[in-house]
Amino acid sequence: MESDFGVPRELSELQKKRAEYHPELPPCLQGTTVRVEFGDSTTCADPSSEHVIGRAFPHTFGQPLAHFLRATAKVPDAQIITEHPPMRVGVVFCGRQSPGGHNVVWGLYSAIKIHNPDSILLGFVGGTEGLFAQRTLEITDEVLATYKNQGGYDLLGRTVDQIRTTEQVNAALTACRDLKLDGLVIVGGVTSNSDAAQLAETFAEAKCPTKVVGVPVTFYGDLKNQFVETDVGFDTVCRVNSQLISNVCIDALSAEKYYYFIRLMGRKASHVALECALQSHPNMLILGEEVALSKLTIFDITKQICDAVQVRAEKEKYHGVILIPEGLIESIPELYALLQEIHGLHNQGILTENISSHLSPWASALFEFLPPFIRKQLLLHPESDDSAQLSQIETEKLFAQLVETEMNRRMKEGIYKGKKFNAICHFFGYQARGSLPSKFDCDYAYVLGHICYHILAAGLNGYMATITNLKHPVNKWRCGAAPLTAMMTVKRYSRGPGATPIGKPAIHPSTVDLKGKVYELLRQKALSFLMDDLYRNPGPLQFEGPGADVKTYTLSVEDQDYMGRIKKLQEYLDKVKSIVKPGCSQDVLKAALSSMASVTEVLSVMSTPSFGGRYQPL
Repeated sequence: MESDFGVPRELSELQKKRAEYHPELPPCLQGTTVRVEFGDSTTCADPSSEHVIGRAFPHTFGQPLAHFLRATAKVPDAQIITEHPPMRVGVVFCGRQSPGGHNVVWGLYSAIKIHNPDSILLGFVGGTEGLFAQRTLEITDEVLATYKNQGGYDLLGRTVDQIRTTEQVNAALTACRDLKLDGLVIVGGVTSNSDAAQLAETFAEAKCPTKVVGVPVTFYGDLKNQFVETDVGFDTVCRVNSQLISNVCIDALSAEKYYYFIRLMGRKASHVALECALQSHPNMLILGEEVALSKLTIFDITKQICDAVQVRAEKEKYHGVILIPEGLIESIPELYALLQEIHGLHNQGILTENISSHLSPWASALFEFLPPFIRKQLLLHPESDDSAQLSQIETEKLFAQLVETEMNRRMKEGIYKGKKFNAICHFFGYQARGSLPSKFDCDYAYVLGHICYHILAAGLNGYMATITNLKHPVNKWRCGAAPLTAMMTVKRYSRGPGATPIGKPAIHPSTVDLKGKVYELLRQKALSFLMDDLYRNPGPLQFEGPGADVKTYTLSVEDQDYMGRIKKLQEYLDKVKSIVKPGCSQDVLKAALSSMASVTEVLSVMSTPSFGGRYQPL
């Protein structure tokens, strides 16, 4: 039976127009010469985890940062690569499909062919299972023709999300050896890139010549750290969802009688919901990170929403739009504890229909309080990472029902004197995930594909392709590579300054920073969003026109140029060396010693585990 993968698509006129668009490259990636500057060896953000990660990854921890340079750069120690022998590279889609993934393949294919037309790119058909089974499709111009700047992962497909067990790792190692691959590019999010780091370490230990490279592609926006400003797909998903939310807002304002509860994808982090709130201005956003920090119960959140409904009713407003991230259910302490108990019973082999009778008394009481539809959804088998099947748990319906019950009680007791509360629920998930990618995601993914080749040409293993300065035009983007191990942390319980790291090192999802500028912007606008109905419609996804080059608030508001600052620091250190040379004056030497001693003391304190160690829930 013939596979559907790699078969040319039938494109609409809009898709044909998109397929003709060719993303530009930053100056550092233009031409056939690879110029790379290596920085200092890397560490990790949490000093107390450094020894744990170093022991687990002896071959790949502590590798240097890499910066790719434009032809005009004057860097004496740069490595100049002009010879490009034929290369065999494999690429595999891991994790959930994200708009823009196809352009990573296109960019990688374009780069390897520009540097040597005899190079070969093999796509693994069917995701990681295709990798294990060595099912490949050779990528060609003909194969790519109808997938350029298009959504989905259907060029190659995807299956399971992990390369983790000994059998899976060995199967991947065997595949790379049998296919004589010089490089393996893994496209995915936090879980996939954690697996990529382990694979790179295993390959290095086994002296396998295949170099492993990761690419940050996940619409959740949670693969975010000092090296990664945003993920491929996040821009698209937020834009598509924001327009859908805006349409609902206008409907609510027109009908003036419904409250819309909208759940958005996001798993453990609320980045999508936060960005969509800033773009579309709904009346309320229940942020999972706020709930977790304040330890709000299900009843606290219900009261919060009911109070908002009541205060709006005093202004004769009986409509509204409330956003809920899908990960909210795991942020509510008692529901998270209930889920953990259910998952523990699953792991013990207890049949689903018998789990409720094995719950502890408090868990059983909470379980029986919840509506039947939520009970059924909470009993679903957990995902491979032991988290709940969040996309299947209708949190928006739960809160709509709880709020309706409470508002009816308040009305009966005369506390609330407005009109009857009416709720309509939506889940916006797959509608955005399968969208045509935005121009930003097309450009970003294509350039990352080119960087993957540069990483392989430089002989690097266990790195992620990175771009900083993304809020500026493409010609100002800074391209580089960071070791995957430098992005890792080890989860811990916070038990005072000497908290001991536990568990395996991994790249963990980044949650919304409640001290960040994006969150602060939301807080500044929250009251006017609640009361004034300042609904904003960013319009449909544009590939050309006035909205095509607009960046997300998440990207534009924060000042994230970590790699740029590292380079700037190096410039200052070099300048100090050039000024304070043997033979300089005593005053210059004394000033340098005094300043450097103060800086060193401050940085030493900041780098201790007791200062930098933050609570990381298990």
